[in-house]
Amino acid sequence: MHKSDHWLASPWRRSVLAVLAGALPVLAFPGPALWWWAWFALVPWILLARTAPGGKRAAYDGWCGGFGFVLAMHHWLLPNLHVFTFVIAALLGALWVPWGRLVHRTLGGTPSAGRVAAALVVLPSGWLLAELVRSWQGLGGPWGMLGASQWQVAPALRLASVGGVWLLSFLVVAVNVAVAVLVAVRRARVPALAGLVATAAATSAAWVWSPRPDPDGRAAIAVVQPGVVAGADSADRRFDREEQLTRRLADRDLDLIVWGESSVGFDLDDRPDLARRLAALSRETGADILVNVDARRSDKPGIYKSSVLVGPQGPTGDRYDKMRLVPFGEYVPFRSLLGWATSVGKAAGEDRRRGAEQVVMDVGDGLRIGPMVCFESAFPDMSRSLAVDGADVLVAQSSTSTFQHTWAPEQHASLAALRAAETGRPMVHATLTGVSAVYDANGARIGSWLGTDASASRVYEVPVTHGTTPYVRYGDWTVYAALGTLAAWGAAEGVRVVRLRRGRPARPGPPARTAHGSPARPGR
Repeated sequence: MHKSDHWLASPWRRSVLAVLAGALPVLAFPGPALWWWAWFALVPWILLARTAPGGKRAAYDGWCGGFGFVLAMHHWLLPNLHVFTFVIAALLGALWVPWGRLVHRTLGGTPSAGRVAAALVVLPSGWLLAELVRSWQGLGGPWGMLGASQWQVAPALRLASVGGVWLLSFLVVAVNVAVAVLVAVRRARVPALAGLVATAAATSAAWVWSPRPDPDGRAAIAVVQPGVVAGADSADRRFDREEQLTRRLADRDLDLIVWGESSVGFDLDDRPDLARRLAALSRETGADILVNVDARRSDKPGIYKSSVLVGPQGPTGDRYDKMRLVPFGEYVPFRSLLGWATSVGKAAGEDRRRGAEQVVMDVGDGLRIGPMVCFESAFPDMSRSLAVDGADVLVAQSSTSTFQHTWAPEQHASLAALRAAETGRPMVHATLTGVSAVYDANGARIGSWLGTDASASRVYEVPVTHGTTPYVRYGDWTVYAALGTLAAWGAAEGVRVVRLRRGRPARPGPPARTAHGSPARPGR
């Protein structure tokens, strides 16, 4: 036995190695943002599951790797959720159990060229299944989808306009599978190389043939980021700071001013003085102001997070109530069962209320915006829906002030590049404490970020576009194709098992015995 095989024979050592291998892809995301690393990061995990002594162990390698991936991607939650972060990682890590078994089934032993060719589509499809289930808002949403690591790569963003972030995840996994085969299965290099060529061809075709957004004027949009304001009366002092920063925008010929999530800590019906101050700011700057109210409503029971548009005469009546809430941060799932999370971390003491529908707002001069709040910018379907409904500019209001000194603010800001590229609509990501960023309709950054150390207001000249991307038109076709691939693979495997059982020779029965009790012999 080879020394490395002997070392891996220990279940505990193998589990630790699987956890570490699963954590490797996180380096492709901000802060490190080593985007190129994503195309190789899964190779150790694939090789480990491939060499598992059996399907059950490969499934466990998938679970351990999934645990490592989820924990590394959300490590910045540890100061808030403490031990519950590990519980979440263990639960979500189980989504990669089928993927581990698929790796072993398609690449284990000495796979034929046919099995390798199948692996190039089956394994990315299995990965997308895990991402699809994890994308459900109740399980935390699609934060850290593998394809999102390519947010700063122009060819990848063009692919996103065709098949969304799903297509990027599929191709990243396919390339990792091909590289693993080139490393470990030399006799099957031809299909692996074919997979790499196919990926390059798909990227080239998207670059040449996918429609590009057509420019149709410009909009001057300002972002107001007050920075960290903590302590007693923080809501009033934050409003004062935002007011000061907004006044600096007078005479800038603006189309819209955007404040961050929870920028107003009081219901404007309960605080008409704040509504009057906002209206005065709108008159001074000549632009509507999109604020975000995090407060108990006066007209409905409960606390809502709402994007509220304020014009020269006060609130215009346009209001969007956040629909997808952050688990544990804004509500506790199954509170009767998991309410103990509030005693070990900073989980929500009271559940926020959900909005009922998305809203497109008219901010004047024909400019229509589609607001989202916080991690709603991680959901491709929400930005796509706003684009379908006629939004010219996507706007996300966010606050990651709790996670100032982690990778979370930059990870969050990077998501807007993908949503812009997918929809062919520019996107503004405005935060309380950074990182704030603006992207054009191709996902390219406009101007510089407002980092977590900034307390400032900044104006961005945003190109307004029209036209429809293939992703907006056809939606999540990549996901449906992946599910179809898995269904076809499952059917083929079922047929194979049936054929094997039918072709197996009948097991001989016990030998007949003579009247004297001794076994009968042939020919006697």
